[in-house]
Amino acid sequence: MTEEIRYGIIGAGIMGIEHVQNVNNIDDAVITAIADPIEGMRAWGAAEANGEVELFEDYRDLLASNLVDAVVVATPNMTHADVMEDVLSVDGLHVMVEKPLATTVADCRRIMAAAEGHDGVVWVGLEYRYMPAAARLIAEVKAGAVGTLRHLAIREHRFPFLPKVGDWNRFNRNTGGTLVEKCCHFFDLMNVIVDSDPVRVMGSGGQDFNHLDEEYDGEVPDIMDAAFVIFEYADGTRALLDLSMYAEASKHQEEISVLGNAGKVEALTPGAVHRGADPRQIVRVGNREKSVVEEYEVTDERIRTQGGHHGSSYIEHLEFIAAIRAGLPATVTLADGLLSVAMGVAAQMAIAEGRIVEMAEVL
Repeated sequence: MTEEIRYGIIGAGIMGIEHVQNVNNIDDAVITAIADPIEGMRAWGAAEANGEVELFEDYRDLLASNLVDAVVVATPNMTHADVMEDVLSVDGLHVMVEKPLATTVADCRRIMAAAEGHDGVVWVGLEYRYMPAAARLIAEVKAGAVGTLRHLAIREHRFPFLPKVGDWNRFNRNTGGTLVEKCCHFFDLMNVIVDSDPVRVMGSGGQDFNHLDEEYDGEVPDIMDAAFVIFEYADGTRALLDLSMYAEASKHQEEISVLGNAGKVEALTPGAVHRGADPRQIVRVGNREKSVVEEYEVTDERIRTQGGHHGSSYIEHLEFIAAIRAGLPATVTLADGLLSVAMGVAAQMAIAEGRIVEMAEVL
């Protein structure tokens, strides 16, 4: 495929708009259609897009329009399985589905079944692996900088969940729970870095402060705002997630540390925009034998728009388009999406039930 790739956006909320802005900055791609059931959201999407776009209230009309070569599914989490089944019924259509792939393992498997034999790239939006600092860390680890990896720690200290249309993201039944909705990104990073199978998980977490003063139709939100989660992998590696969502006053939002018998690699990404936050993406590489630590500021010259994810969702589109043009399968697969969701489900279960959960229980 050599001509301009025509994109349709299904769901014009915060992430849908970020995808519009990404595509606006890619030379050989254009937004041609946007679908959202809410008129104001469609108008927002149209205002952000470069050029004229067709607007649809029902995404199924967009799918039938013959106006798009690829779609981005950025609808609320609990709708992904139904929307994806419809999208995957259109032969030859390429699709990027936002994380999480779905809110349950069963719905992830529904999507995978619908994708069997589909003639098009099917990509899961786990873009954190493309953040410049994370990508450099992954490359350093794969090149042997830490030697035999056995210890991985990911810390995300950040702001609370943002408001969403209809406040759907305030309840576990819609999101799959915080460790599915937010943390599938980090579980995917763990899997990419460790390159082994997660076996079991233990954890502690809860809803400490956030959203407890909110009420929707008589219900108080039930989403977790802090947790410690530890996964054990088949190769003996341990991986920790340290999450706090009442930590706007942080110099760095994400900190990733990978350690082995030869050394340590760290990646640091910017914190929330406030006085004292560090705007740089930093990677540190430490060597035990030499007793030295080298520090680098990391960028990716391909990035034309940072968006809300430090340019990682822009790089994701470049990789998606490259796969389409080369006729190659997705780099971030439905199997990756399923596993990241399953890890979130297992972690939620471990905390709720106060026990170690084997991955085999959810897979």
